[in-house]
Amino acid sequence: MRPRLLLGAMAGMACLAAGTLLAQDAPRLRGPEPFTVEQPAPPMQRAITNDVRVRRNYPDQPPLIPHSIEGYALDLHANKCMSCHARRFTEQSQAPMISVTHYQDREGNTLGGLAPRRYSCLACHVPQTEARPLVENRFVDMDALTEPERQPGGRSNR
Repeated sequence: MRPRLLLGAMAGMACLAAGTLLAQDAPRLRGPEPFTVEQPAPPMQRAITNDVRVRRNYPDQPPLIPHSIEGYALDLHANKCMSCHARRFTEQSQAPMISVTHYQDREGNTLGGLAPRRYSCLACHVPQTEARPLVENRFVDMDALTEPERQPGGRSNR
C-alpha cells in the first residue's frame, strides 16, 4: 500500500508543479495583481453616443445600440426602448423599428404585442463603449472570407 501512496503523492506534486508553471505564462486580463487581491473597480468607459448605425458583421447579428442607455427603465412594468423603437413611435423618433420577429412566438405565430421572449432588449442588443479591448481581436468579417478580391491584397479566383 505504501508504494501506491508514495506514487500518488508524487503524481499530485507533479501536477501542482506543472499547474504553477503553466499559470505563470497564462495571459492576465485583470492586471498584475492576483485575482485573490481585492481591487477597486475600474471607472466605467464612456458610451459611444453618436447615433450612427454600426454595420453588422454577419447575417442575423442583432444591431448594436449606438446611443447611451443610462437610466433606461427595463423591468416588468416598463421598457424604455419601446418608447422610440415600437412601430407607432418610429416616425417621430426616427429610430429604426424593431423587427417583426419580435412580435412572434417560438412557433412563428404573430402576437398582438411584443413577444415575452423578446422583451429584454439587452439580452441581444448591446451598447458600445470606448474601452480598450482586453485581448487582440482577430475577427474576420464574413465579406472578407467570401469575397477576398474586395480586400486590399486579396486575390480573386475568377
